[in-house]
Amino acid sequence: MQQTFITNDAVIFGILLGIIYFTFYTSSLENRFWKRFYTFFPSILVCYFVPGLLNAFHIVDGENSKLYDVASKYLLPACLLYFTINIDFQALKQLGGKAIIVFLAGALGIMVGGPASLWIVKMISPETVSGETWRGLATIAGSWIGGSANQTALREVFNPSAEIFSQAIAVDVLTAELWLALLLYGVGHATKIDKFFRADTSTVDEVRQKIEKRAKENARNPNVEDILKILFIGFGATAIAHACSDMIVPFIENNYPNLKKFSLTSSSFWVISLVTIFGLLLSQTKAKQIEDVGASKFGTIFLFILIATIGMKMDIFAALEKPQLFLVGIIWMMFHASFTLIAAYLTKAPYFFTAVGSQANVGGAASASVVAAAFHPSLASVGVLLAILGYALGTYCGYLTGLMMQWVVSL
Repeated sequence: MQQTFITNDAVIFGILLGIIYFTFYTSSLENRFWKRFYTFFPSILVCYFVPGLLNAFHIVDGENSKLYDVASKYLLPACLLYFTINIDFQALKQLGGKAIIVFLAGALGIMVGGPASLWIVKMISPETVSGETWRGLATIAGSWIGGSANQTALREVFNPSAEIFSQAIAVDVLTAELWLALLLYGVGHATKIDKFFRADTSTVDEVRQKIEKRAKENARNPNVEDILKILFIGFGATAIAHACSDMIVPFIENNYPNLKKFSLTSSSFWVISLVTIFGLLLSQTKAKQIEDVGASKFGTIFLFILIATIGMKMDIFAALEKPQLFLVGIIWMMFHASFTLIAAYLTKAPYFFTAVGSQANVGGAASASVVAAAFHPSLASVGVLLAILGYALGTYCGYLTGLMMQWVVSL
């Protein structure tokens, strides 16, 4: 067995933070090389695969490191809370029913497409989706309805092997990036598409003006008290979720052991579910004001630390060992695209809602805001609004999709 160069978690943590900082720094540069680089390799993918390379070449000891345990138990729940506490039901209402309908249709397409694509590929090539492969693919549902935090949450629930999860990540990222490229191509032809759909674009202009006004009125620089408040709310909710989980799991194990097949005896499932509910409830209180001082930025930092610790554990060379799995991803994305476009056509929704609603599902807040900003920079937060709705739904809808995929494999 080859000896690992670095085994100290404190040193490894410093290296991971260095990778994350370097990624954020270079992705913000106007340099032509870095702009092209991050066009093909998104920041989140870099922060996943670079630690994976360090592990693969035995530079760091990803297998025995405890960093992932800390990140998944403490940072993941807080991260989910910071993303969901920012949901603004009034602003979502202002977007109009069309935006929500298109977004939800896209989410439904992902829920239907997951088990359907698995069944289709099973008919063509049973060995491609045999065994526990569904566990890794189920996490894609969380990613495509919500975001990386939801995917990580479902990884905790369905517990795929490092090899299977690495393959799922490859399918997720490459398929999603191909779809993003098609959506951005459509932005240049939005007028023609809107004409074909007979869409009314006036709602988009109204929402843009309201968002600009709210952002100017509420944003401020945080002080120490603000930062402590953010940390207290995030980790306080995490603590309560863990305490409740410690009571719920033994009760189910002792009284309803048959529910284990639905992952209801998983402590992670309850922590993640409860903290998401807490976030939605707190979004209706003054606690949501922590977003005005940057709560979601803390969530983003926690998420990237989490992604880096997951990447450090993966078998990077296994990621591309099953290229036929990409067929599942392509068929799956076709279901999502069909549901989204049909909903847009029936509701006469503008292409803006189609593209942003779809990317809020598949790509999350970052890429949804990129697509929205491609129409107009001030519309970036519309993508974030819909993506936050995705964060709220991602874990639950992804969980149901995973159960359906498990059922398809068992047929």
